[in-house]
Amino acid sequence: MATEKPKSKFGYTQHPHIQARKTRRDDIAGQVEPKGLNDKLGLVITKGVGTMWAAYIFIGLTLVSLPAVVAKGDLVLTVSWIAQTFLQLVLLPIIIVGQNLQAKAAEKRAILTYEDAAAVLDEAVKIQKHLDHQDKSLEHLISRIEDLEKKIPKK
Repeated sequence: MATEKPKSKFGYTQHPHIQARKTRRDDIAGQVEPKGLNDKLGLVITKGVGTMWAAYIFIGLTLVSLPAVVAKGDLVLTVSWIAQTFLQLVLLPIIIVGQNLQAKAAEKRAILTYEDAAAVLDEAVKIQKHLDHQDKSLEHLISRIEDLEKKIPKK
């Protein structure tokens, strides 16, 4: 009679990416640090220009040349001033502000997605352990039924 539990035929092995993901999480989620002088300078300028205060300053700067453009009364010069001076100079910092806000929202979504994926992975591991336990129990029952069938006399 089979009284000891047989071992499961299925052997679960964790994917190697899982442990690597856990150790790299902080590196991936962290801020990218500027490495050289050009990176640092670019970051400082981007942070400075990408503010609404920079947009207000640029509006004031563009308005300095507006009276001269209006005084000339030339339609082409007026359109040129609007397109090349006002819109380009003023929209640049406003667009950067909007992109920064969108990037922050995207980062929050990415973190939530990562945490959701980690939770799903944890649940999948628990399900695998549960199924492994059920496999062992079923194999034990099958073994006991086979032993009982051997004891039943054949007709």
